[in-house]
Amino acid sequence: MGPDAATLCEGWATRDLAAHLVLREGSVAAAGIKARPLSGWTLRTQQRLAHGDYGELVSRFRDGPPPYSVMRLPGAEAALSTFEHYVHHEDVRRASASVEPRTLSAQAQGVLWRQLVTRARWYLRGAPVPVRLVSPDFGTIEVRGPSSSGVTVTGLPGELVLHVTGRREHADVEVTGTDAALEAWTAYPLHG
Repeated sequence: MGPDAATLCEGWATRDLAAHLVLREGSVAAAGIKARPLSGWTLRTQQRLAHGDYGELVSRFRDGPPPYSVMRLPGAEAALSTFEHYVHHEDVRRASASVEPRTLSAQAQGVLWRQLVTRARWYLRGAPVPVRLVSPDFGTIEVRGPSSSGVTVTGLPGELVLHVTGRREHADVEVTGTDAALEAWTAYPLHG
């Protein structure tokens, strides 16, 4: 993939996505990803990175977080980046209509499931109906009360991760519920 290949992140090519990941793992400007008052600084820094040498940007990402990054603490990168890296890898892969979902090992699916268990409530905090995430062989996550009045989203952990992070149209899941619950769920904007 070249620097200008499409991604599922609206308005971002692969160079923008690579810049986001490099910034996130090794720049204090990453604070603006979550702290709105700093978002302008973050955006300017990310744009500067994106418009630099693409090969160098990819090398920086491959080399991992810089020595001073919190991501270098034991276990931090796996805990803080596995979910993010999976989603953004799929953002690049699935931007092409001809790409099928990858077959992940049970171990990789288990890692994504455990991370989804800890993050689902945050991602679905504004859901208009109760949500039940079901992954055969991995378990069930219930968010916002009993699912009988809400929706049930069923799929492999990686596909559920993509769904709850806003990649609905590209996630291989089954969504069931009452007509009213499905209508409310479909209208609800999911964000990654």
